[in-house]
Amino acid sequence: MPPRRRTDPTEGLAALRSAVQTLGEGGQPARPVLAAAVRYSLEELAARYPGGSVEVRVPPFAAVQVLQGPRHTRGTPPAVVETDAATWLALATGTLAFDAARAAGRVRASGQRADLGELLPVVEPGER
Repeated sequence: MPPRRRTDPTEGLAALRSAVQTLGEGGQPARPVLAAAVRYSLEELAARYPGGSVEVRVPPFAAVQVLQGPRHTRGTPPAVVETDAATWLALATGTLAFDAARAAGRVRASGQRADLGELLPVVEPGER
């Protein structure tokens, strides 16, 4: 069963485009726009790579579980990736490479399956 979407895809993509443009211009998107953009892009990741072996967290907006493999039910999952919203949107849209973000300390990743480099980007702002 595919993960349940909390964000309407049309509204989410519009929020993603707006947030990426604002961030690219050096601004800060409005919190509701940033939240919708993060949720939408995380939902896209979960839809493309369903599973429960890696938890991707973008506090305070959302977290999803992705990739087939060992599933956890309580406590900290076996693999965790955590980052801030601006970094996540850069990763999700392909303007920042996962390895570069990790090396710069912008991504915290632990566990055997915590390298998302092969899965990104998940959406281009101009898609659809």
